[in-house]
This record gives sequence, C-alpha cells and structure tokens, in this order.
Amino acid sequence: MSITSKHAFVLTSLAAACVSGCVMIPVANDGTPIYPTNAAVYPGIVVPVPTVQGPGPNYLAPVPGRSNRAPSPYESMPYGAQGSGTPVLNGPTGPAMPAALQARLYPSNEVAAETGLLSGSVTNMMTGKGVFQINYRGEILTGEATRVPGDDRRGLASAYGQRGTYMSCEYRMTTPYQGTGTCNFSNGAQYQVHIGG
Repeated sequence: MSITSKHAFVLTSLAAACVSGCVMIPVANDGTPIYPTNAAVYPGIVVPVPTVQGPGPNYLAPVPGRSNRAPSPYESMPYGAQGSGTPVLNGPTGPAMPAALQARLYPSNEVAAETGLLSGSVTNMMTGKGVFQINYRGEILTGEATRVPGDDRRGLASAYGQRGTYMSCEYRMTTPYQGTGTCNFSNGAQYQVHIGG
C-alpha cells in the first residue's frame, strides 16, 4: 500500500469515526434507562435576573410576579433594603412542571411471583392527576392516576391492556416525587408498588 493510500485510508477512517452517531445511555441494575429528570436544561446555570419597572412613579421597583400570592415582607422590601446592597431576586412563578417517575412493583403473592419484579413509568402532572404505563407479560397497560378528594396524598390508579388485562392500585404519596401502594391485577397477582425514589 502506498503512503498516499495509507493517508487516504486514515483520513477516511478518522472522518467516519467523527461523524458516527454513537450514544451511551446509563442503565440501572434492572436494565431500565436512567434519564436525568431533574437536570437543568441548557444553559446549565440558572441566573435569576431582576426585572424592574422603567421610568415613572415606580422607577426601578420590581415588576409584580405572575402568582396571586401575597409577597412576604422580605420580598416586598425595596432594592437593597435587606442590608446586603443587592436586589431581591424573585424567580419566575407558575404551575409546577410534570415529573417523570419510575414505578417498581414487587410481588406479594404466588401469582405475582411467577412474573417477578415489574417496572413502569409514572408522570405526575402536578394537578392531582397522573398517567402511567407498564409492561405486564408482554402487554402494555396504560392508565391514569387520580388523587382522592379530601386527601391530597392518597390516590387511585387504573390501567388496561389491549388483551384485556387490567390493574387497580391504591397509593399514598409522601412527596410529589415519591410514594408507595398496592396493585391488584385481573389474574389475581398482587404487588407492592414503590414510586419514584
């Protein structure tokens, strides 16, 4: 092979390696992908910027926030009044963003032990409702979860698959990102469910 051919081969190989689309995805011990659900989106550093009113009677006064809550006495102090010489930086307010959570179902009777540990996904919409999906014996069950009226931590969930399998769950959230409960399947399988983690 001539030197020119070797250079062409090396350059071509290098170019192919640079433009190939190799992606590594971290996985948990059970093989499910680990996605950074609470990671900051680009840019990685969030810098709060004070928003102040322009020339007029409220010159340099903070613009009122989007929420309907009354400001605390500390927030309502004028620019630099806290003694630090810095403005009060109020972040944006508004509805909470949905949170994607993992649900792990552990067998609690013989019928469930035949299938073993199950893993699914739950999306807490932060409105008292959620949606979830789980693969049970090759059948995708999809459904929704709703908080019980009068108890913002307790909820009921139901799901159904195309082959007729269904499940019902009762759960209690300890935080918006973590909870436990029980699930019963149409074939008699019973599971303990752990949400988030």
